[in-house]
Amino acid sequence: MKIAVLAAKGRAGSAIVQEAINAGFEVSAFVRSKAHFDERVHLVVKDMFSLTSTDLQGFDVIIDAFGEWQDLSLHLKHIEYLNSILQGNEAKLIVVGGAGSLYMNTTHTLRLMDTPEFPKEYMGVAEATAEVLEFVRKSNLNWLYISPAALFYEGKSQNYELIGEEFKVNAKGESRVSYSTYATALIKLLSSGEIKMCQRISLIEL
Repeated sequence: MKIAVLAAKGRAGSAIVQEAINAGFEVSAFVRSKAHFDERVHLVVKDMFSLTSTDLQGFDVIIDAFGEWQDLSLHLKHIEYLNSILQGNEAKLIVVGGAGSLYMNTTHTLRLMDTPEFPKEYMGVAEATAEVLEFVRKSNLNWLYISPAALFYEGKSQNYELIGEEFKVNAKGESRVSYSTYATALIKLLSSGEIKMCQRISLIEL
């Protein structure tokens, strides 16, 4: 399987690259500045907004691990740009999403970010990643949006549970997942061949 990982230098992206290589996939890591990866990784140094349709041809899966904390408008701008250059591309687009837009009720009328307890310092990123979700929902892309748990952290891979769009905690009352666990879950999902597209899912560590 040929995989492209966009924003591969970030914490989520680099974990996904390593997990994909370990699984025996053919991996191209797209970064905007020089980076060091496993020698089996094909490195492409090019800014996201300079990519062309040709750059992303020939892949079975394109994983969008874009993240930004300063200019939050880039979240929507980058997915709009990807949409423009992926028209006619048959690859699966996997988006590393955010947790703030997970639903707190079965009617899907209340999101985690709408609750009083949601940390104000994360509101901007939550709103920006929610905009990305709404954009891909309305697009004609072959997409899958995977939200992490509320706490996305550095750590070793743990046992996990794949869930739907509704916020959930584990037996300890925690909503957390490491970048490593997220990468493991994503690559196992791709390896299974049973991936269902055009939906949003999430995962938590047990």
